[in-house]
This record gives sequence, C-alpha cells and structure tokens, in this order.
Amino acid sequence: MNDQLTMRNLKDIEEIEKVPFSDRINISSTYELLEKGAAINPDGVAISFLLNGDSYQQPVQILYRDFIGKIRQTANMLNDLGVGPEDVVTYLLPSLPQTHYTLWGSEAVGISNPINPLLEAETIRDICIAAKTKVLVAMGEFPGTDIWQKVESIRKEIPTLNKVIRVMGKTEEAEGIWGFEEMVEKYPADKLTFERTIKPDDIASLYHTGGTTGRPKLARRTHHNEVAVTWMLKAATGLQPGETVMVGLPLFHCNGTLVTGLFPFSVGGQVVILSPSGYRDTSIITNFYKIVDHYQPAFFSCVPTVLSVLLDIPVGDSDISSLRYLICGAAPLSVELFNRFEEYTGMKILEGFGMTEATVASTCNPKDGQRKIGSIGFRLPYQYIKIAIVDENGDYVRDAETDEIGVLCIKGECIFKGYVEAEHNEKIWLPEGWFNSGDLARQDADGYLWLAGRKKELIIRGGHNIDPALIEEPLYKLEGVTMVAAIGRPDAHAGEVPVAYVEVNENSGLTAETVMNWAKEHIGERAAVPKEIIITKQIPLTPIGKIFKPALRWDSIKQIYEQELKALGDEAEVQEVVVSEHKLHGTAAFLKIKPAEGVSAEQIKQRIADILGRYTIYYETEII
Repeated sequence: MNDQLTMRNLKDIEEIEKVPFSDRINISSTYELLEKGAAINPDGVAISFLLNGDSYQQPVQILYRDFIGKIRQTANMLNDLGVGPEDVVTYLLPSLPQTHYTLWGSEAVGISNPINPLLEAETIRDICIAAKTKVLVAMGEFPGTDIWQKVESIRKEIPTLNKVIRVMGKTEEAEGIWGFEEMVEKYPADKLTFERTIKPDDIASLYHTGGTTGRPKLARRTHHNEVAVTWMLKAATGLQPGETVMVGLPLFHCNGTLVTGLFPFSVGGQVVILSPSGYRDTSIITNFYKIVDHYQPAFFSCVPTVLSVLLDIPVGDSDISSLRYLICGAAPLSVELFNRFEEYTGMKILEGFGMTEATVASTCNPKDGQRKIGSIGFRLPYQYIKIAIVDENGDYVRDAETDEIGVLCIKGECIFKGYVEAEHNEKIWLPEGWFNSGDLARQDADGYLWLAGRKKELIIRGGHNIDPALIEEPLYKLEGVTMVAAIGRPDAHAGEVPVAYVEVNENSGLTAETVMNWAKEHIGERAAVPKEIIITKQIPLTPIGKIFKPALRWDSIKQIYEQELKALGDEAEVQEVVVSEHKLHGTAAFLKIKPAEGVSAEQIKQRIADILGRYTIYYETEII
C-alpha cells in the first residue's frame, strides 16, 4: 500500500500530502482490500481466536485462504437471501471469527450495521428500524449471553426484516431463521456468485454512535472512508506484512473492526481475538502478558481503563518486548497513568483521537517524534483539522487562534456521508465541508491538539459513549420528577461514570433510592444507569432558562476531589476546592491546602499528585 513514512511533525505530514491521495491508493472497496491482503500469504494465519485467557496456547486458527473464502461464502449466502447493494445486514455478535465473516461479507454484497449486543432489546429494535434492517445475524442461545432472547422479543417488530441468521444455531425455515454454519457451507468459497461493481462512494456501513436523542445516531460511511483509513493507519504505525496485532475491543465498534481488523488484514497480518468478550473477560486480563509473550504482537488498541487494570497484573518473566507501542483513545488518559504504565511495562503509548463519523482515527501522537503527554497528537495525513469558534447557535464565526479553545472540526478522505435520519444532520457542517465534532479543543504552536471538554454532552464511560438523553428521558417519565440533568462524573478507573441530578416536586415523596430503582428498570442501556442519583433543590439554569450542565460537572468534580483529598489525613487540611472554567484546559480545580506542622509544601504536593494522579481534570494547588 505504501512504503513506511516518517511523521515526526506537521512538516513531514505536509510533505506526504504533496502526492495526491488518489495516487497513494486505488482500491475501491473493503472486499478488494481484503482480497489483496489475503493474497500476500494465503497460507498465513489471518485469525487466532482465543476462547478465553486460560487456553491462550490452544487457539482456533484460520488461514488467509479460508478467511477470504468464508467472507465470499457469507456474501454469496446473503445475496441468495435477497441482500443487494442498498440493503442493510445488522449483526448482534460477540467477538468471533464469524463476526468478521459477517461484517466483510455484508459490505461485499450490501451494507453492514454492527450493533452493541449489550444494549437493551428495545434500543436494538429502534436501531434496526432506523437502519431498515433486511437481514439480522445474531448469536444463538449460548450460556452467558442473552442475545438470542433479545432477538426473539423484537424481530417481529422490525417491519423491513426478512430473514434472521443464527450463529451457532439450527435452521427453522418456517420461522424465517437460518443457521449460519449450516447455510454458509452451501455456497462457493472461491468466488462471488453475483455481479457487483462497488464504487468508492457506495455506503459500506452504518455504525451507531451517541446522539442528541435517546436513540443512537447511525453514521453512513463509504467504502472509500474505510479503505482510506487503512492507508493512514499504516502510514502512522509502520505495521509490516505478516505482523501480529491483538484485538480486545468489541467488534461492534470501529476501533475493533478497523484498527485491529481491516487494517492488519489489509497487510496480511495475524489478528489475535482476545476471546468473545475481549477485555471484559477477566481471564484475558490475568493472562495478558503471557498472551503477548506467546503471540509477539506489534501493537494493540485499548482505552484507559484497560491500562489501569493491567497495572495490577504482574508481568513476571513474560517477554513483552515485541510491542512497539499501544494505541490508546476513546477517553482522556491521565498523565500519572500514562507515566506509571510506561515505566511498569516499557511500552510506548500513542494517544490519539477518533470518531465514528471520521471512520475511526483522525489524530495520533507520532511514534517517531515528540509525544506530548496528554495531547492527542497531530492530524493524520489527508485528514484536515482546525479549531473553530462558533456562536450559541452553532454557526461559524472564525478560526481560533493558537491555544484558543474552540470546536474541533475535521474534513478529508475519512469523513462520513452524514447520519441516516435527516434531523441528526442539522448544524453538523460548517462552511467548506468542515464537520463539527462537538468536541472542544485547542491547537498549540507545534500543531499538537489538546482536548478541552465537550460541546456536545456525551458521557464517556471507559471509552463507551453514553447519550445523556438515554438517562434523562426515562427519568422524566417518573411522576414527581420535574427536572433531570445527567452528566459524566470523573472516575479514577472508567474516566467518567454517569450521575443524574434530579429535581422533584416538594410533596412527591421521591428519594434517591426510589429514583435509582426506576432508573434501573427503565433505562435501555446498562452502562447508562447512573452510579448515583443526586436529589437537588435547584438545577442551575442559563439566563434563557436552559440547564447549565457545566456547573453540575464542576460540582461533581469538587465532590470527588474533596472525597479523595481526605486521604491526606492528618498531614494537611483542605481549606477549599473550587472548580471552574479554565482558558487553556477547559476546566480546572483550584485547591487551597494547609499542611500540618512539620510537613513541607513539596511533601503535600507530591501526596496530592499521588492521590489525584489517575484523574484527568487539571488542578492547581495553593499551599497556605
């Protein structure tokens, strides 16, 4: 696809971009890309699938000739079931080889739509209705999963649904259910049995993402978007043909499917699937360094919560030197966690930023240049980024100055074609085709980008996006609730967890416990159930009567920092914790601390650094 390129700074990127992108790659579809990758070494291992962490030395291995064959068989089967270029194939699957067959087979014949199987059945149903799902591929009845029960409860409520394909299950034609393993073997593996010329701008996939309503938005991404990002990832990482990567992030998320999926497949690399549950499988975490020793991967992707857990796992005598770097994104990473993990493992962390709407990755700290800890690096080649100042209506005012906070805007080869539902496309585009990410950021004089909060109000729990509306709308249905505001509260492990501030009628009799019980019963996503319900007399409002969520976030940060600073004990007295807006960092906590007699200011500052090190909120300490 390209020779290895050096990207130490923005000048290197600008030098790369002197060659038009059309001259860099001329592949039209993900299917063509996979065919070329499989042809590099047909006898090489495409997938090593681990059932769990304890049996890591006995993987199920799929060679490239069989891998591409299964993709063709899946595409042929779907075509035979009536799927065409504009039809949607939705899948509800854990991380399995069959998940990749379904994903890439769907894109070869039609449009793929991965859905998080942990979502509640009603939310899954709503996504399928919005996507106009024609075929649903789902995990059959299997211990430890309730996917099939969800499918049974909703499949007759999806008007466009024609067929259901059951992975690890039998065919029941009368019910419109087809057994995947049984059916797929009836179709040729050496070629596609249908004619289709895929154009680069054809829609390849619909990925759901956090939105401004209770139902997640569906981002329309093209074949060119997904092919282009593989070139950019190779330019950024230098992954060589035949090298190994590990995937522990789920295969309903574009990081799992592209960064540790399509990308290594495109260069004939080996993908080690870390069990059906990925990093959520405790046996994978317990054996993580042994697995690295055994498979010698070049890199893996993760979110900060994974690094936090891996700090507590002994490396022992495992050889983990093959890992040139790890890619960490989806949520902010604290400087303390960054430094501790690098020191503990010897790995190099590359922080980056990506969005479903920008295919997967837009920025990264350079592997060969200066890494600025806490920044998201600089833009990848052929992805253009600027910081813009917008007014209260979201309209463009001007470009931001150096180090001035504004909204992060992206355009280029990887930007999606808008959301499926028209109402979600309002106010997302600025003049000249710039996509408004909704994230607040600044760019320093060297071109490095720094996130500074979110204009949009998504809560990011361990890298998982949660729309506040998923929490707020069900709580408003509880009689006696007058106002609700859900925010993300800082968390040392997950980065953020959802909490809900709730105003209630004076005579309602509602308590935090009763509201929490209602939330557990009515919120359609388990991860969105608040960690705490805070009954408050008055939720702060703007002068025009809108809920002012920054004040609630500041309050939650203040509470957490005050709670954590109790660990100072008799060494110091916490005089004050004030949290407010900060020109450079977006939000900051200002601490006033009085050391005990005989305790130095430096000792206290170091203790505070140890206590607050895993949080990402900037703070300043005044010793009095």
